[in-house]
Amino acid sequence: MTYCVALRLGSGLVFLSDSRTNAGVDHVATARKMSVFENPGERLMVFMTAGNLSISQSIKQVIGEHVNAAGKTIWTVSSMYEAAQIVGEAVRIVYDRDAQKLEKFGIDFNVGIIFGGQIKGEGCRLFQVYAAGNFIESLNENTYFQIGEAKYGKPILDRVITPASTLDEAAKCALISMDSTMRSNISVGLPLDLLLYGADTLAVTRFVTIDEKNQYFQMIHENWGKQLKAVFNGIADPVWNANPETASNVVLAKGSINEPLVLAPPLVSRGGSQPAPLQTLAQGADSNKQH
Repeated sequence: MTYCVALRLGSGLVFLSDSRTNAGVDHVATARKMSVFENPGERLMVFMTAGNLSISQSIKQVIGEHVNAAGKTIWTVSSMYEAAQIVGEAVRIVYDRDAQKLEKFGIDFNVGIIFGGQIKGEGCRLFQVYAAGNFIESLNENTYFQIGEAKYGKPILDRVITPASTLDEAAKCALISMDSTMRSNISVGLPLDLLLYGADTLAVTRFVTIDEKNQYFQMIHENWGKQLKAVFNGIADPVWNANPETASNVVLAKGSINEPLVLAPPLVSRGGSQPAPLQTLAQGADSNKQH
């Protein structure tokens, strides 16, 4: 398993990926999940993958070599949309070549891709490509994509990130998202690849591989849990059976009636050996209502 996240902002793009591919009790393996297609001053594209490593590596190789029906490659298309189409075509090429053979060995065609960047003449764009080769694009309503073990790192992104976030704010948020994921899932781990791309730079200017010695990530790892605990302790405990006009943390207002859904044990016959028939249960319930 792995975890990758990318964010599209007004000021550019942020990409973050882990590198763990296996986390057995006696074997931990790593492989980098982020690759960059760069022609400085003309185009910069970032490719991140989750899923079967052999499949994703094959797709990356095909992307670099593939010529589409219009005679264009990843290096000559004029838009990121066309580039995403080439990525999708590469996925389908590898599927047609390998999927049935893998299936014979019980291996699913499992791959997830985040692909984004900028080609000179248009703005930054970000796509998520699926195992069928189809894709969706990030819009202002959805400023980020995740692949792999996404659920643990999602809440902080939902609460913090907007298109107006700065690259540094987004990088901090992505690293907290990654730390939360690593804290809850051993299949995600260091080292990490972090790339910040400023709009219209058309080159890699800010990139770092983060290991256990990285000062900034260690600060996040050590302080994020402490800050969460401090915020938790600062929130009042619930108050029961109080007047909501006199307290703001009333979970049950005084005088209100709340009852759980209760399942009672079945009634039994007078002999005590068999449950009473359903009709008897219904009659018993009606009798209780009358009393």
